[in-house]
Amino acid sequence: MPEAYIVDALRTPTGRRKGGLSHIHAADLGAHVLRALVERNGIPDEDYDDVIFGCVDTIGPLAGDIARTSWLAAGLSQSVPGTTIDRQCGSSQQAVHFAAQAVMSGTQDVVIAGGVQTMTQIPISSAMIAAEPLGFSDPFSGSEGWVRRYGAQPPTQFRSAQMIAEKWGLSREQLEAYSLESHQRALRAIEQGRFLREIVPLADVVHDETPRHTSLEKMAELEFLFGCDRVTAAVSSQTCDAASAMLIVSEAALKRYGLTPRARIHHLSVRAEDPIWMLTAPIPATAYALKRAGMKLEDIDRVEINEAFASVAMAWLKETGYPHEQTNVNGGAIALGHPLGATGTRLMCSLLHELERSGGRFGLQTMCEGGGQANVTIIERL
Repeated sequence: MPEAYIVDALRTPTGRRKGGLSHIHAADLGAHVLRALVERNGIPDEDYDDVIFGCVDTIGPLAGDIARTSWLAAGLSQSVPGTTIDRQCGSSQQAVHFAAQAVMSGTQDVVIAGGVQTMTQIPISSAMIAAEPLGFSDPFSGSEGWVRRYGAQPPTQFRSAQMIAEKWGLSREQLEAYSLESHQRALRAIEQGRFLREIVPLADVVHDETPRHTSLEKMAELEFLFGCDRVTAAVSSQTCDAASAMLIVSEAALKRYGLTPRARIHHLSVRAEDPIWMLTAPIPATAYALKRAGMKLEDIDRVEINEAFASVAMAWLKETGYPHEQTNVNGGAIALGHPLGATGTRLMCSLLHELERSGGRFGLQTMCEGGGQANVTIIERL
C-alpha cells in the first residue's frame, strides 16, 4: 500500500479567550497557517489537491466551508478546493485521516489537513442552540429513536467528566494536581523554547497565551461546574482561538518536489462507544489501534491525549498503564487550550516536534469526541 508522509506541521499560538487573537476573523486565522505552509515548502499553490479543515460550531465567520474560505483568504490559487468536516473535538485529527487515506489510495498527492476555531467570537456549542428560534432546543431530544435509546436529557461533557471521575475514583484534589502539572509542563516548554519550531506568530502573539502560573490553593477556590462535585474550570480544557495545519504527501510528491519527509502515518483508526459517557472512547480506541497495528504500548515513545478534562487523561493512564512522564510532556489542553476544530492537528504538530526533540520513533495521538467517539493516529518519525 502507498505511504502517506508528513512533510511539515505548524500552528498559531493558542490565544486565550478575549486575548491576542480574539479579533481575527476565522478565515484570516486559517489563512495564516495555510500561507505559511505553502511558503515554507516550495510546492506551487495550484498543485495542491485539497484542503481539509476541521471545525465545530460552523456558524457566522466559521460557516460557508471555512477550509475553502481560508485558502482563498490566504491569496492562494482559486483552482484548489477545500472541505470542512465535523467529528466534534476530533475534527482536524479526522482531517489528517482523510488526507492520509486520499494519498494512500493513490487518488491525491498533496493535501493539507488542519483546522481552525475562534471560540471568543463563536462560543462553544453555539451550533447546538442556533436553531432554538426554529423550535429545536438541542439536536437530540426531538428524535424518538434517540430518546427511546438514551433518554430525553441531552448528553453533556460535564456530566461525562464527572461520571469518569467517579468510576475511576479520582478526587477533586487528584484532578487539580494533574492540572497543575499540565500548566507547569507547558510553562517549562515555553521557557525552554520547545514550541518555537511549530508556532507561526500572529498579531504580536508569539507564545501560547493560555498556560497559567497557578497553584493548588487557587484551584481549590473555584466553584464546581454544572452540578458536579469534583469537576471545576481548573480541571477542564480552556476555550481559545487557534489554527493548525499539516502537509501530507505521497512518495511521488516527495520525488517530484524534492521534499524530505519528517514522519509517515503508521496507523489510523476511529472507534466509538456509549455517547452518554462520551469521553471514555480513547481507552478502547487505543487498544483497537494497537491491535490493528500489531504493536504494544511499550513500542510508543510519546503520547498526546487531549485533556478535555483531567479525568479523561487520568482514566486513560490508569487503564493503559502508560507512563505519565511520556504523555503530554509539554502540557495538554488544560494549559494549552482546546480550540475544538484545530486541536487534532495542534496535538499532532506538537507530537511530531516532540518526537524530533526527544529522538523518539513512534508517537500515538488520541482524543475524545462528541458522540462517544475517539480517533487514534500512530506516526513514525523518519
